[in-house]
Amino acid sequence: MRTSEQKSSWHYSQPKRIREPSHLDEQHLHLAHRSRQSMRAPLGLARTRKMSNNYNDVPFGIRAVQRLSRQCCTRFHARRDLLYKMSVFVLTFLAYACYHMCRKPISVVKSVLQGNCSTALAASGQECGYAPFDVPDATTLFGMLDSAFLFSYAIAMFASGFVAERVSLRYFLSMGMILTGVFTYMFGIARTSNIHSLWYFIIVQIFAGIFQTTGWPGVVALVGRWFGKSKRGLIFGIWNSHTSIGNILGTLIAAHYVESDWALSFVVPGIIIAAVGFLLFLFLVDQPEIVGCYPQAGQQERRVANESDVEQDDEEQVRHNDAEINYRSAPTERTPILPRSQPEAVPRGRGRPISLIDALFIPGVVEFSLCLFFTKLVSYTFMYWLPLYIQKSSTLGPELSADLSTLFDVGGILGAIAAGYLSDVSGMSATVCTGMLFVASPILLMYQQYGALSMTISIVLLIVVGIFVNGPYALITTSVSAELGQHSSLEGNANALATVTAIIDGTGSIGAAVGPLLAGLISTAGWQYVFHMLIAADIIAMVLLGRLVFKEFAALRRASHRIRIE
Repeated sequence: MRTSEQKSSWHYSQPKRIREPSHLDEQHLHLAHRSRQSMRAPLGLARTRKMSNNYNDVPFGIRAVQRLSRQCCTRFHARRDLLYKMSVFVLTFLAYACYHMCRKPISVVKSVLQGNCSTALAASGQECGYAPFDVPDATTLFGMLDSAFLFSYAIAMFASGFVAERVSLRYFLSMGMILTGVFTYMFGIARTSNIHSLWYFIIVQIFAGIFQTTGWPGVVALVGRWFGKSKRGLIFGIWNSHTSIGNILGTLIAAHYVESDWALSFVVPGIIIAAVGFLLFLFLVDQPEIVGCYPQAGQQERRVANESDVEQDDEEQVRHNDAEINYRSAPTERTPILPRSQPEAVPRGRGRPISLIDALFIPGVVEFSLCLFFTKLVSYTFMYWLPLYIQKSSTLGPELSADLSTLFDVGGILGAIAAGYLSDVSGMSATVCTGMLFVASPILLMYQQYGALSMTISIVLLIVVGIFVNGPYALITTSVSAELGQHSSLEGNANALATVTAIIDGTGSIGAAVGPLLAGLISTAGWQYVFHMLIAADIIAMVLLGRLVFKEFAALRRASHRIRIE
């Protein structure tokens, strides 16, 4: 007689025999089949797979939508990954539009704080100016406020990109937006609380700049995770219009209240960005994997998986049965073996975050970072000083001057889309930036010389200036940053995206801080010297990209030579 141990040993030493699948085997087969079809399931019907990190959970709003879809929309079928992509696109667009909306009120209220009231306001007997800014050298104080915000923004940007790669971007963005709203609100309540301390305004601006840095690395990393490289320039060009739209909204909101109660110019944007931050907390999916989407897993793998789902042939079924038999025969396995065509749970290309030093050695990062320093210097000088310049060079009041300055941002929208499209068509980002910078310099000089002649000329030139000044800035901060963050030298490590974005945008933010500061100092000698500074900055930015332009043309010649040989 054999003992039970001997029987067990004899049983496992026998050759493997194919047996009929049991009732439990059929259940596991059904679960495996359900998981393979999750990519074509309606929104919320497939089970979501959580990451090992407890903070990367499915947002509460998405869970509510999933439950609602199971109850009310059982017949509605759509591409789940497309719906999630649309939600990420819209939410990140709204988020960064709100960030820029909160930056604009200070440029609108400068004229009222300084005491240059409109004729109607002065005739009504209302108070003009607000201490400590109602002094002759108010432009210097405004330059200090701008520098407090922008230098803190530039310095904190490097740390923000480092943190963004290591935490949940949903929490990172939502908390950053809420705190940005708090400090924007605090600037406005200085009027209602009768606060006149310069240091109060400087400290508020410093903390507002720090929390504003949560925006850019977060939204770019999210769009980079969800959208592939196909037509990236055009997608980012359209998406990057949030910068100009945020500027326009911030200007219009601030201009609406500037002559009646300038405190509301800050309070209203602060409330709006905090509300949108809470919306992101409820609905933003920061990792495609937690909802069963694999946008970076490879188009070929998904295509093969979908074809096998449609065919359902006998050979596939036999392979499933064998896999389930192996699963049942191995006592240590706890999960069914899925078909080989099923995408892996962890997408390819997600490696360890890289350091700031390592990111600097990625080809093109240094050149584009220095170029952005000067292009952002020009763009932010316009953003912070254009309403005041229009009022000084014309007879318009604060509200009309602010409204007219929005045309610069309208041109920025067109420039961002045009630059992204040209980059997609040509594949030569540095050349596109250089060409637009080359045109921007004479356009700036034309606006300085002829912008005040008539309203029509001013409108046309402002739009054209916005196209060629904001086009390169938008392309570098979006498509170029995403491309460099997923450079071939990184061997598919997508975790470098936020760090590269932070380096490029952080360097550009230093220029954004220097530009308004210099403009405030130089404008006392004459606004024409401010424009000379801006033209020089554009020329330097163009020169910095010279090496990359030569490399792009060399690559183009090699490609043309290969085509002729073939």
